[in-house]
Amino acid sequence: MLDNSEANISTADALTLLLHNQHALAAAIEEVTKWFSENGVGSVAANAMGALETLDTNARAITDAILRLRQS
Repeated sequence: MLDNSEANISTADALTLLLHNQHALAAAIEEVTKWFSENGVGSVAANAMGALETLDTNARAITDAILRLRQS
C-alpha cells in the first residue's frame, strides 16, 4: 500500500498528464476557432472561445492542485 506522500506523488503525476491533455485540446480548439473566424462562422467561434475560457480556468485549478500535492 502507498503511504500518503507516495499517493500524493502518484495523484500529482496523473493530474499532470491530464493537464497536458487539456493543453493539447485547448490548442486544437484554438486552431478550429481560428478557422471558424476566418470562414465567417463567428457564432461557432464565439462558442469555442467560451470552451477555451473554461479550459483555462480549469487548467489553473488543476495546476494549483498539483502544486499543493507536490508540496505536501
